[in-house]
Amino acid sequence: SNVSILMVDVDHFKKYNDRYGHPAGDECLTQIAKVLQTTLRRPEDLIARYGGEEFIAVLPRTDANYAAAIAERVRVAVEALQMRHESSSASHFVTVSVGVVSCKADFQMKSSALISAADQALYQAKHEGRNRVCVVDAKAAASTH
Repeated sequence: SNVSILMVDVDHFKKYNDRYGHPAGDECLTQIAKVLQTTLRRPEDLIARYGGEEFIAVLPRTDANYAAAIAERVRVAVEALQMRHESSSASHFVTVSVGVVSCKADFQMKSSALISAADQALYQAKHEGRNRVCVVDAKAAASTH
């Protein structure tokens, strides 16, 4: 059985806060949290705020393909909220970048290394232009640590 991690980051969130103010930024994060809650409906799925504008989701019994499909649903749903973001280079609306990593549940890898791999995937998504999903292979990521 597999476990997958999604690392979700709001694209150009600092610019959003600078332009629309922190109360609007808080509301933006609330709306994205709601998207995550409605997209990840299984009781065993765990969603948490992770730093300023990041969320992390832990999906047990989820392989890389399914995790990537869920991540894409999250990405599409966030953009579909159509929250204006005039300062973003990714879209006129608020968008997210998502890093995905998946591994066998029995794969000997520390959770910190798995999170780091998801973060690597997220970095790649941002580097490729944001508002997208990137998947990294846990074993490949582990070999770089």
